[in-house]
Amino acid sequence: MEKEKLRRVRKQKGFTQQQIADILATDVSNYSRKESGGVKIIKEEWEKIAKFLDVPLEDIYQEEEATMIINNEYNTVNDQAGFYNLNGNNTNNYNIPNSVIDNLQDYIALLKEEIEKLKEGKK
Repeated sequence: MEKEKLRRVRKQKGFTQQQIADILATDVSNYSRKESGGVKIIKEEWEKIAKFLDVPLEDIYQEEEATMIINNEYNTVNDQAGFYNLNGNNTNNYNIPNSVIDNLQDYIALLKEEIEKLKEGKK
């Protein structure tokens, strides 16, 4: 996911990718991949960039998308999609926003609580 907020603020402040790369102690090509979303920006880097740009972190921070990898080791035939893989070992990559994952984890916790309540009611 491209970091549009970061790119916009960096350009508004008149800084180059090289200048940001220097404060992160990396090369400009690596920083460019970070800004374009190809490489993850870790929390400490977000904080350094915000301090350097003299802006609140919220003005530049954009959430990373989670990547889910599903390995399908079974022979697959799906006529509707026209997808055939009879050799197995098919890998599908999906990008799921962290907010969706958080929501699902909350729902799982709620369901676990309900299960426990039902178990207690049976006794």
